Amino acid sequence: MIELSEALVTAWTPDPSGGPDTVTRLLGPVTLRLTERRVAVVGANGSGKSTLARLLNGLVLPSSGTVRVDGLDTRTDGPAVRRRVGFVFTDPDAQLVMPTPVEDVALSLRRSVPDAREREARARAALARIGLADRADLPVHALSGGQRQLLALTSVLATDPDVLVCDEPTTLLDLRWRAVVDDLLADLPQQVVVVTHDLDAALHAERVLVVDDGRVVHDGEPSAAVAAYRDLMTSSPVRSGEIR
Repeated sequence: MIELSEALVTAWTPDPSGGPDTVTRLLGPVTLRLTERRVAVVGANGSGKSTLARLLNGLVLPSSGTVRVDGLDTRTDGPAVRRRVGFVFTDPDAQLVMPTPVEDVALSLRRSVPDAREREARARAALARIGLADRADLPVHALSGGQRQLLALTSVLATDPDVLVCDEPTTLLDLRWRAVVDDLLADLPQQVVVVTHDLDAALHAERVLVVDDGRVVHDGEPSAAVAAYRDLMTSSPVRSGEIR
């Protein structure tokens, strides 16, 4: 279970003229208990939703308050949290580090599978399950955007996390690959938290969080939450700021 208690994220902004630094609120304070199997997070660009996603596995630490996963504090138990919570970025190139798909998935297995030949066999089996068996030995850069996103997901899922957090995993994909990734996420046994601009996908979640100006402004049943988000986007002026 993921629990946020008064989690606040701030950043110091230096004064270029040499005056005192200022503190900018990026997110929060946020108090949540996420127990549902499928949770979607929606919000405008710059609303703070990606910061919220990164809090969940310790990529971002709260300036105050706490974030816990199964009782483990992201601030003091970071490695253990990250073993439980896998993270998928918007751009798969941000996390694919090996030359070929089979090597990338095998890298994820290095801690749990000591034998190199067994790692490779498991990696090939994982790629076969998502339809990339015939791409296993190609250069990663030769894959399409959708195939690279599937590879990124496979490399994270190879570590067998309890929770998967995805930060806009379909934003860079065309409609066909978006449907492939959405279907894959829907069938996973793990708890999945997805940050998304795809409101149709959000409607298939069990719970939707609406983030605006660094705060969770609506939290509830998908249809009501998406309606609240649509109302917010049509009634609020466009703001510039540093929240992400």
